[in-house]
Amino acid sequence: MTRPVFEATTDPELACPVSPVVDMVFSRWTTPILWSLHTFGRQRFVELERRITNITPKVLTQRLRQLERDGLITRTYHPEVPPRVEYEISELGRSLGPLFAHLADWADANLGHVERARRRYDDAEAARASR
Repeated sequence: MTRPVFEATTDPELACPVSPVVDMVFSRWTTPILWSLHTFGRQRFVELERRITNITPKVLTQRLRQLERDGLITRTYHPEVPPRVEYEISELGRSLGPLFAHLADWADANLGHVERARRRYDDAEAARASR
């Protein structure tokens, strides 16, 4: 598969071809929702709400709708009494698995370096402020 050629631009929105993917996949609650659906399979709203602590029902509803719109999850409505709705990760959503695996590997290898860099920076800032 060949990759598209992107022309140089001064527009920051267009400068990086992965920006739309980062915006879509790495928004605040997207990764926990996708992880939960990938790990635990098909779930109802209340199950997701229990697994993803600190998310409000309103935000969970918004994120689920956006993920469904983006094709990363599927929503199945069961016309029963009472009605039942289930969510599951789609094939498109599952295709993000290797990306997340690479990120997990990077995190394992590098988050310690990031934490040390932050401490050095914070210590240097504190030293500058005390002068």
